[in-house]
Amino acid sequence: MSGGIERIDAAELGARPMRYFDFVMAAFVTVLLLSNVLGAAKPTFVTIGGEQWVYGAGILFFPLGYVIGDILTEVYGYARARRVIWAGFAAMLFMAFMSWVVVSLPPADGWDGQAAYESVFGQVPRIVFASIAAFWAGEFVNSYVMAKMKVWTNGKHLWTRTIGSTVVGQGVDSLIFYPLAFWGVWETEQVIAVMITNWALKVLWEAVLTPVTYAVVGWLKRREGLDIYDEHTGFTPFRTKL
Repeated sequence: MSGGIERIDAAELGARPMRYFDFVMAAFVTVLLLSNVLGAAKPTFVTIGGEQWVYGAGILFFPLGYVIGDILTEVYGYARARRVIWAGFAAMLFMAFMSWVVVSLPPADGWDGQAAYESVFGQVPRIVFASIAAFWAGEFVNSYVMAKMKVWTNGKHLWTRTIGSTVVGQGVDSLIFYPLAFWGVWETEQVIAVMITNWALKVLWEAVLTPVTYAVVGWLKRREGLDIYDEHTGFTPFRTKL
C-alpha cells in the first residue's frame, strides 16, 4: 500500500468493479469514431520549411485514442484494455456498415445533398478495411508494450512506456494502414512520405500530451485505489474474459 494505492497483480483482480472504467471506455470509443468520421473526411496541410505536408485532420485527435489506450492499460490492466479494444473494433464495423446503408438509401426528391453526404460518409471499402485492420493491430501492440514495460520498469518512468508503446503501436498502425489504403493509388514515394510524417506527428502529439497523461493516470489510480501489474496475464488478443 502506498498513498492509499494498493499494488495488485491483474490475475488476482478478476471482475472486481471499477468506478471510472466505463467512462474511460466511452471516451476511447467516442474519440475513435470521431477520428474516423470527422478526421478522415478532410485532408489538410502544414507548412514546414516552405514545403506543404498533407495529412488527415483526424491526426489532431486520433492520437488521443492512443493516450486513452495507454491510460486504460496503465490503470486497469491489459485484460480490461483488451475488452475496450474489441468494443472499439465492433463500433467501427457497425459504423462502417450503417454508413454504407444510409449512403445507399435513395434520397428524397428535392434534396440535393447526396453528393456531399457521399463524400463524407461514403468511404472507399479498401480504406475502411485498412483503417479497421490497422486500428486492431496497432492498439493491441500498444497495450501489450505498455503492460510489459510497466512490469519491466516496476511502474517507474511512466513517460518511457507511454511514448515507447506509441512509437511501436503507431508504427504498426501506419505500416498497415497506408500501404493497404493507398499502395498503387499514390506514388510509392508519397505513400512512404505520408506514412512516416503521420507516424512522427502522432508520436510527437503523444509526447506533448505526457503531462495530461500523468495527471489523469494519477487521479484515476487514487480514485480506484489500485495499481495493476500484468505479471501473470495471458496476452492473447482473442479473449474477452477478465
